[in-house]
Amino acid sequence: MDSLSFFISVYIKFFFIMTPFFVVSIFLSMTKDLEDAQTKKIALKVTMAIIITCLILLFFGKYIFDLFGITLDAFRIGAGALLFLTAVELMKKDVNEKVDCPTDISKHTVVPLAIPITVGPGTIGALLVMGAGMKDVSTLSIGSFALICSILSVGLMLYLSGKIQKVVGETGLIVLSKITALVLAALSAQLIFTGIKNFLEI
Repeated sequence: MDSLSFFISVYIKFFFIMTPFFVVSIFLSMTKDLEDAQTKKIALKVTMAIIITCLILLFFGKYIFDLFGITLDAFRIGAGALLFLTAVELMKKDVNEKVDCPTDISKHTVVPLAIPITVGPGTIGALLVMGAGMKDVSTLSIGSFALICSILSVGLMLYLSGKIQKVVGETGLIVLSKITALVLAALSAQLIFTGIKNFLEI
């Protein structure tokens, strides 16, 4: 696989793993009483928090494996299972559900907006697996850039969340969230099948 194909592949995977449309719907619910300027400021803070969290997971995932003596394929299976549960939960969840949040939501950009709403257990598992699978500097550099681009895409969606809601409406967000769930289910199945195949040396 050439560099461009690898970049596009990683970008798409990271983008969907973060369940962007569901995140936008929750973000809109939590910031509905704020002015547009405040909402955009919070969107920028959430984006920075996600970038820092995800890069740490991507770069130090292999050390976590070494520390606990976990094989990459075993973690692939576990992360795939978590990602599948995330997909099922997303499929069942009502994106218009009211979210309780403190009055000063700006103090809660890391928790819960960044973690665990955007970077949940399934996302963390997938990031650790992908990071551990990037062996050389070139692959890791391209993967990191793809990750940052995907996060910036999600951040842009949060920044323009008000306009997105006006364009697609609440029904559109529901449909897009369900499509995201289907893509997540497929990604989780691929992780599990790859882990089992490598483990059994098929």
